[in-house]
Amino acid sequence: MAAISSLGEAILTHRLNGQEVHEIILTNPAGARASILSWGAVVRDLLVPLKGGTLRRVVLGYADISQYGENGPHLGTVCGRVCNRIAHGRFTLDGKDYQLPVNGAGDVHLHGGPKGFTLRNWEVVEASGDTVLLRIVSPDGEEGYPGTVTVTCRYTLTGDNTLRMELEGASDAATLLNMTNHSYFTLAEGAVAQDHWLEVVSDLYTPTRPNLIPTGEVLRVDDSRYDFRELRRLGDNFEANFVLRGARGAVVPVARLASPARDLEMEVATDQPGLLLYTAAGLREGAGTDGQRLGPSLGICLEAAGFCDSVNWRHFPSPILRPGETYRNTCEYRFRAL
Repeated sequence: MAAISSLGEAILTHRLNGQEVHEIILTNPAGARASILSWGAVVRDLLVPLKGGTLRRVVLGYADISQYGENGPHLGTVCGRVCNRIAHGRFTLDGKDYQLPVNGAGDVHLHGGPKGFTLRNWEVVEASGDTVLLRIVSPDGEEGYPGTVTVTCRYTLTGDNTLRMELEGASDAATLLNMTNHSYFTLAEGAVAQDHWLEVVSDLYTPTRPNLIPTGEVLRVDDSRYDFRELRRLGDNFEANFVLRGARGAVVPVARLASPARDLEMEVATDQPGLLLYTAAGLREGAGTDGQRLGPSLGICLEAAGFCDSVNWRHFPSPILRPGETYRNTCEYRFRAL
């Protein structure tokens, strides 16, 4: 690894799948530190201070960077063009039928396809001590989607220990765009997801079939296992699609995750209409960053985005992006030591 002074602050280079991949290190005055890869716009590492100044690692990452060359679990990446699932990989747009690659269990198109944005090397547009701006251009027809789409992702590590992600996108033709960050959070070293505490500002959820495609229903969380309107211990494995309160377009708090010992909290704030909870039941055993252990139920995904399979349900928020429009998704992960 070698530092690249031409890009400004602490930037390392790696070789991955024959390409030069940049790793940008963001810091803040409180001592927090984030590591961002140009490959997949991945949040590879994130450390935040506890009371007394000790740093705690709060995301899962691979120890061996070559593993990001496949990254089946989408560890830390930006997923797109469409995150989550599309049933049978099919949709109709302006009277034309499209067939996308089916790459997920249950005959679904998953997280943008077998390559998607996860396995793209993003351009580093700018980088400084606390922020980095990444960009990719997805050509017409990539992974079966229409239109050439230009997407940017900005990560900023703020002075109050918030990692802010701002996604934007524009297209030269009608297409679909619904992105998210797929970080696996853990607020205590080696702790399982079930021992964390969670609160979600949601009265409604969208139930799914066995292949995790929505049934089209929108149900209340009352008297169900999906009721997280008050902070409670997870206690079980979950994959749930929550309908968030609040107006789309304003960045508002929608979830709160607490460590098992309740000494660290992460608040999620977003402008998106939905939040997917996944407790990593399918994550394979492996070696993580700096001795971290990877494995089933050792991380928690809180994916802020539009609804799963929304293109095939008229009453779900539309993922259609047209020329002249700008797609935006802002999400903040706000950490607070207790």
